[in-house]
Amino acid sequence: MRFHELTPILNASVSPVILISGVGLLLLSMTNRLGRVIDRARQLEDVFSRASQSDRGRLQTEVRILFRRAGLLRRAITFATLSVLGVAVLVVALFVAAFSGMELVWSIAFLFVGCLLALIVAVVTFLQDIYLSLVALKLELGPALEVGDQTTGAGR
Repeated sequence: MRFHELTPILNASVSPVILISGVGLLLLSMTNRLGRVIDRARQLEDVFSRASQSDRGRLQTEVRILFRRAGLLRRAITFATLSVLGVAVLVVALFVAAFSGMELVWSIAFLFVGCLLALIVAVVTFLQDIYLSLVALKLELGPALEVGDQTTGAGR
């Protein structure tokens, strides 16, 4: 195979490789959020041991939300990672198809759609985590929000 025959293959592999870069940044964000969730859960564990009986119910609810968020983030990270792995296999398949002369069009198309579907699942799951983080914040700041509502007359 000559260089001029390799150029179209390299051009075809650029788009999937860009997807790897973008998903890599998304994975960085997800892992940072997971680390913060774990840190917050450890803080609440320490606070729970010293909390009054009346505060323990709220703290248990917060810990349950954090545990659910950690599970969502784990799922999002898993699907984002599967998307990146799929893209890597896709690029390899492009080169295998070019060098072997095999027709892998359907396999390559299936891989690309699979990568995008995994990415969609990862992003939707990530959005669920963001929603839950606001639920946890509202629970944590509940008394402060109620005071603000009474003094300003603002609704929820």
